[in-house]
Amino acid sequence: MMSFISLLLVGIMFPAIQAKQFTKCELSQVLKDMDGFGGIALPEWICTIFHTSGYDTQTIVNNNGSTEYGLFQINNKVWCKDNKILQSRNICNISCDKFLDDDLTDDMTCAKKILNKEGIEYWLAHKPLCSEKLEQWHCEKL
Repeated sequence: MMSFISLLLVGIMFPAIQAKQFTKCELSQVLKDMDGFGGIALPEWICTIFHTSGYDTQTIVNNNGSTEYGLFQINNKVWCKDNKILQSRNICNISCDKFLDDDLTDDMTCAKKILNKEGIEYWLAHKPLCSEKLEQWHCEKL
């Protein structure tokens, strides 16, 4: 009985992160409000996210002394705060681990801030891979 209570307390203290591996059409549905934001069409977002994180919310990439989190690969030096870079600018005013769950609301809000400040060039995959010939990134189920 005591071990059950201990296990229950650990479960409450450290809730499981609900990660998600999206499909193209699932992600298109979730991100539909981003279509046209900043002049970026939904297929461009879908393509960019595929080449950035493979549609996996738990993608973490260490990159030249910083770390990038989630579908949009949001950087901990400027946009979010984690325990690795204590002097983060944290422009999105959020903990980086919030970009690793299946709730994309905060991810989208921060991505819009990034787009407004940095442009689509923040996502390096966009220009070479996602700026033209986007037919394959459309989802017919919308």
